[in-house]
Amino acid sequence: MIHQVFIGLGSNLGDKVWNLQETIRLISERVGAVVRQSSFLETEPWGFESENTFVNAVVCCETEKTPREVLVLTQQIERDMGRTRKSSSGGYSDRPIDIDILLYDNLTVDEPDLKIPHPLMHQRDFVMIPLEEIRK
Repeated sequence: MIHQVFIGLGSNLGDKVWNLQETIRLISERVGAVVRQSSFLETEPWGFESENTFVNAVVCCETEKTPREVLVLTQQIERDMGRTRKSSSGGYSDRPIDIDILLYDNLTVDEPDLKIPHPLMHQRDFVMIPLEEIRK
């Protein structure tokens, strides 16, 4: 069965545009076909102080993977792209790439390390603006 998953992307270290483009390529290769992609949006950091702005985007991917498989694959892509640690205890930091599962079909998942829909997405314009762009 083919599932539709919306994935949020952000980068504020290194060549941010290249980081997003390479991440989108890797998602298409490992998770499933990227069928829609938002514009890239430059934004200020959210939840922490940094001199580095972000470039954000959202993609829509068609996949046969389960939500858990998508999480494992996207976390591996983050590591492959140079991310050394995930945010913890609400503490955010600069990073070459951040990948968040926003929506997966109409599914709701509430597990300690996987929450779908993403619980903070409605508070973040850098997620909602590109998400609305490609959900239309």
